[in-house]
Amino acid sequence: MDKLAFFEAMAPTIAILGVIGLVGWVFTTWLRVKNGYPLDGAWGQSLYPMRNDEGERIKLLTQENAQLRAELGSIKDRLANVERIVTDRGVHLAAEIEALRGPAN
Repeated sequence: MDKLAFFEAMAPTIAILGVIGLVGWVFTTWLRVKNGYPLDGAWGQSLYPMRNDEGERIKLLTQENAQLRAELGSIKDRLANVERIVTDRGVHLAAEIEALRGPAN
């Protein structure tokens, strides 16, 4: 009967330690999710929690990407016009004609 009395006395202590361990595990998991750290899956793989603001962030980045692409397209068009003006033979031809006319006296 000695062993039975010992186990009866230890049962509340074991139950309290189990509850403390469970609460600690839940708290640790909550902190990981809150701060974006990966969670461990059943086989040890990393599982990243999906955050609610992730979709909003993707939408904003997509919008910014579209704006930057449009701006880049307009800059390419402007650069093509500047290259055409600079390399246009008519500019050089007018300068050569003026040089052939001689000094204005």
